[in-house]
Amino acid sequence: MKWLIKNCGGISIICKRCFSLKLCHMTNMSLRTYNLIRHIHHSHHHLIAVSTYPNVASEVKFQPQQRRTVLGIETSCDDTGAAVVDEVGNILGEALHSQTARHNQTGGIIPNVAKELHTQKVESVVQDALNSAKMRLEDVDAIAVTVKPGLIMSLRVGLVHAQKLAHLTRHQLIPIHHMEAHALTARMIERVEFPFMVLLASGGHCLLAIAKGIDDFLLLGTSQDTAPGEAYDKVTARELNLIKMPEFEHLSGGASVELMAKQGDHTIFPRVHVMTSRADCDFSFTGLKISARRQILAEYQRLGLDQNQLLPNTSDICAWFQYNVMYHIGRRLQRAFIFTEMKELLGTSKTLVVSGGVASNAFIRLNLEHICSMYGYKLVCPPQKLCTDNGIMIAWNGMEKILSGTNYLQDADSLQVVARSQFGSDISKEVKNSSIKLPKLHLKTS
Repeated sequence: MKWLIKNCGGISIICKRCFSLKLCHMTNMSLRTYNLIRHIHHSHHHLIAVSTYPNVASEVKFQPQQRRTVLGIETSCDDTGAAVVDEVGNILGEALHSQTARHNQTGGIIPNVAKELHTQKVESVVQDALNSAKMRLEDVDAIAVTVKPGLIMSLRVGLVHAQKLAHLTRHQLIPIHHMEAHALTARMIERVEFPFMVLLASGGHCLLAIAKGIDDFLLLGTSQDTAPGEAYDKVTARELNLIKMPEFEHLSGGASVELMAKQGDHTIFPRVHVMTSRADCDFSFTGLKISARRQILAEYQRLGLDQNQLLPNTSDICAWFQYNVMYHIGRRLQRAFIFTEMKELLGTSKTLVVSGGVASNAFIRLNLEHICSMYGYKLVCPPQKLCTDNGIMIAWNGMEKILSGTNYLQDADSLQVVARSQFGSDISKEVKNSSIKLPKLHLKTS
């Protein structure tokens, strides 16, 4: 942003993202004039101001400089996303093509199908994002693309298209770690300073970490088998036949279970005890998947119903399953809070950022807020549309890297996609060796 002072010998004032005010060529400028300009600046009267002082600037005009922009491309799993963001977090344009309805028909994501759908849609999705931003490809300052982790064939579609765009514009590319992008999305919408704790829970991942910087993380714990989103989708929603119901056709398994659970009673069935003997922050959802499958089959047998029918107590099973998922996450979160306090990893600024598709669940958010309040943490959740996979988080992560001053740009042809990738420095053994015992946890149901 730039302030132009007319009729005063070429004086100019530079406003650097509204954080500093610098005066140059101070010819004929009095202290009163300077204070007048400071007042105008801090009051955000950016258009015009007339000075009453003689022989000084008589007109102040605001001339915005064009902000830097990044195009982000996301194809790590089953959503094709693209977006353009600027350096202050404005979403200038976005587009997203969801494959959910197609994969519901086959009962899960088939990598070859996901790849083919990405291939069909990636060009139009990127162009839609640019059109929404009213920009041309050559107008963006950089292109960011997810390169890890994810389905290798899906990742490759996004990278190949980004390479094509880079060759057209002679841009280098900013490679993005999918989970790091999730972790930092909240910083686009709210002022969250490093360090902070982050919980990422999605269809492919579940982890707890300390974010110390843009690409500097301490891993406290991660899923040892399946992710919570997979348990929602592949067991509960599928085996309860929710994906066959017309009202759930375009919803993920997690969203379907959440809607059904609102009318259910989680106390109908006994709580599942998961990893209760392990004093760490690691997660396991395989046990919950097996328990859910057994419970569903037992109900079909008890009621004498065909397994293609909808159980009359489906809402109770969904509420029970959802409660157990949250309880398991909550116990790990309690231990992470206590460990972090012991090791003084966060100092006085105690913030938990939550992202990933599971974080869009209202019941889970309610209880994350509850547990945070127990330990004096502030909970920050991005809007629901930013919790699931999207191009916005990729573009913003690219912008964060530009703003850091470190050169993350790489030659387009040098990049490769990676299916599995380490997230930060693993200190989970330190957590386990601390032998932290937990107080009781009571979840909220409403």
